[in-house]
Parts: sequence; C-alpha cells; structure tokens
Amino acid sequence: MNKEDRIVIIGAGLCGSLLALRLAQRGYNVTVYESRPDLRTTDISAGRSINLALSDRGFKALRMANVEDKAREICIPMYGRLMHDRKNNTFPSNYSGREGEYINSISRGDLNGLLLTEADAFDNLTIHFNKECKKIDLDTNICSFYDHQTECGFDVEADVILGTDGAGSILRKSYYLERKFLFSYSQNFLTHGYKELEIPASKEGTHLISKDHLHIWPRGDYMLIALPNLDGSFTVTLFLSYDEGEYNFNNLISAEKVTAFFKDQFPDIVALIPDIVAEFFNNPTGALGTVKCSPWHYKNKTLLLGDAAHAIVPFYGQGMNASFEDVTIFDSILEKHEGDWETIFKVFEKQRKKDTDAIADLAIDNYYEMRDHVANPIFKEKRTLEMALEKNFPDDYSSKYSLVTFNEEIPYYRAMTLGRAQDKAILNMISANEIDVNDDDLKAILRKVKEETNDLLEEDKIAGLK
Repeated sequence: MNKEDRIVIIGAGLCGSLLALRLAQRGYNVTVYESRPDLRTTDISAGRSINLALSDRGFKALRMANVEDKAREICIPMYGRLMHDRKNNTFPSNYSGREGEYINSISRGDLNGLLLTEADAFDNLTIHFNKECKKIDLDTNICSFYDHQTECGFDVEADVILGTDGAGSILRKSYYLERKFLFSYSQNFLTHGYKELEIPASKEGTHLISKDHLHIWPRGDYMLIALPNLDGSFTVTLFLSYDEGEYNFNNLISAEKVTAFFKDQFPDIVALIPDIVAEFFNNPTGALGTVKCSPWHYKNKTLLLGDAAHAIVPFYGQGMNASFEDVTIFDSILEKHEGDWETIFKVFEKQRKKDTDAIADLAIDNYYEMRDHVANPIFKEKRTLEMALEKNFPDDYSSKYSLVTFNEEIPYYRAMTLGRAQDKAILNMISANEIDVNDDDLKAILRKVKEETNDLLEEDKIAGLK
C-alpha cells in the first residue's frame, strides 16, 4: 500500500467529505462519487434535517482537518434546553453547570458545502456528483455507477473503497447480498416518525423566540423541538407516532384535525408558524431508525464509516459528531499502521464498534427523556443537582450528558456506563430522601454520589454487565 493507491469514497455527505479532505491532506489519491447534485448549487434537502447539533467531538475532527474556525463562523451557540408547556410557560435547563460548555446549531448544507469547498483545493482529490453507485463487486473491487446526467452506466475499479453513503449504504447492501462472509445486520425503527416545519424570521430578520436555546415542547407520547438558523428562522421538528394515540400521523388527515392538534397541544407554536396546516401536508414524514452491523470491513478492500456503519436516531445530537469522530479515530489508526489497510480496518472496527453501539443506545434513551422525563419533578431535581455539582466541582463531576457531549477524550461506551450509574445513584438517593440539594452540603452530596456510583459500577462488573 502506498499513496498511489486508488481510493474511492462512496458518498459526499458530511462524513464522506471530511474523510476525503483528511485523506487528501495526507497525500492520498481520492475520488469521491455522490449520487445527488452538488448541494452548493442545488437545494437537495428533500425533507432531511437542515440543521444539526455540533459539539466537542465534531469540533475535534474539524480541528484535525484545519476547518474548525470556519465552521464556528456559521454556528449558533445553544446553552441549554428551553421547555414549553401547554400553558405557554417556559422552563430553562442548561446543558452544563460549567462555563463555556454549549452545543451549536449549524446548517447541514452550509457545513457540507464548507467541507466540499475545502476539498476542492486539492489536486489529488476529485469529487463527482450525480453519480449513483448501484453495485460493488467485493472480489474485484469494481463499483458500478449510473450517471444521472448522461443516463449511462460506467464502472470504476479501486484499490480501496470507503463507504460513507449513509443509512441506505450500497456498500453495506453488497456485504449481505454477495454473501462473501458472515455479516450481521439490524435496522430497527421507532414507532414514531418526524416532520419538519419552520418558524420564520421576524420582518426585521430576527429570531421570534430565544436563539440561545434548543426548544422542546415535551408532551409525553410526542414532542416538538426547534433549532435556530442564521437567517432568523427556526427549524421545527415534530416527533409523532405513526398510528398510536389520540393524535398520530395516520389520523391527522384533515386541516381541521391538524389545526385542533396544534392549538390543543402546542398553542404558542400556532402563532409562530403562519401557515402550519400547509407546511404539515406539504412536508414529508421521515422514519427514525438505528443501524447496527458487523463486520464493517471486507479484507483489505472495503470499509464502512459513519451512518453506513452505525446510523442512529437524532435525540442525543451525536449522529454527525459520531461520524466525524470516526474520521478522527480512523486518522489516528492510519498514522500508526500506514501501509497495511487490513490492519487499519480491523483495528478501527475493534476500537470503535463498542462506542457506536453505546451512542445508539443512548440516543434511544434520550428520546424518552426529552419527550417525557424533562417535565418530571424528580428529573428536574436531578438536573438542578447536576448543574450545581458541575458548577462547584467542575473537575470532579460531569453529568452523563456532559460526558457524552463535552468530553471528547472519553469514549462513548465509558460515558454511557459511568453516566447511567451516576443517574441511577442520584435518582435513588433523591427518591429515598437521602439527599436534598437545597439543604445538604454539596461536597457531602458529591461524596455520596461518587460512592453510590462506584458501588453500582462494581455490581455491574461482578454481574458481567461491563
């Protein structure tokens, strides 16, 4: 293996464009094929989430590729959640008790465009748009494409194929269709789907609600969230069951019922979205699913990364960050084993698989937390305590959310196991009236939390759960 190897990347989304940029920076010859048009010249959102939450793990990857500063220029900081109840009351909840820890709303298209433009500067990197991969022969490493512009097919032979082509990955499909090896694959969907709406900017181009928060309207079985955009608008996402409950996507089929649903459940939203009924019926309903598979690689020839290997639901704001972290870790392994693709692929999967499974499970957990638990009094008390502990003992305590979101050096699996134990410890002690954030000494509470957390971790270890 050398820098002259023909590397083909399938997919020029966020993960593929960052991976291509980093490999080009390392001097590799890279060709990227993307089935869609160039998003810098064509609107291809088509119902996909147009803004995402960018946090520390993602910034670490962008820093590696020398594009962090440019990405920060198109970010909007969000310092916490702002919950909205049915009576139009709001309740803030910061993401961290420490100063300077926040997540960022960023346009998917703007960030993807930034990475593509950076990649265009390299002579050893070529990006082809409107070229849809239809099949990959795993023995010959020949990719068969369809050109949507010429309406003709063509083949490309590669030394290495990297699949960053998302949850519907054609490379992953080739793994199980060609049956060259034992391949495990699962794709599990939530009973809920999602639909996007928009709160427009004011006439002056400003935000109509706080741009410093991620807004949540938790309603138990469903919810709305809203993230700010640079133009003063908000992208609003409704998460709702397909066919369960009084309100669901299958029975919201008339203008009258849609209007009644929003007026009853989200009265403040009705005033913010001028034509909510038209948006509801015109915008598509998307599915929410988790992809897990193994192995991610085939010999020294092909490798899955990003959503192609581990698509997750969006409720921890870590989908993009996890894919970017793939590139960071892949780059570090490439640094150690350059010259041996098979070892690189094996080490990458061995190091990464446990962590991507963990963040997938955490994202499901956070779905139930966001739509229901955030309004629970005990949960509110737990969050108040966690904020106080982080503020007063910034080096000694991090909540589960902070471990995942603001501690990029801690692997997801470690963040999950430690964070879950801390959550259980605090909730148990609050329920048993063993601690009171208003009366007890915080230092004593921290000691109790740590002792109980360590006991729970030890119990899990003895039980073989970690």
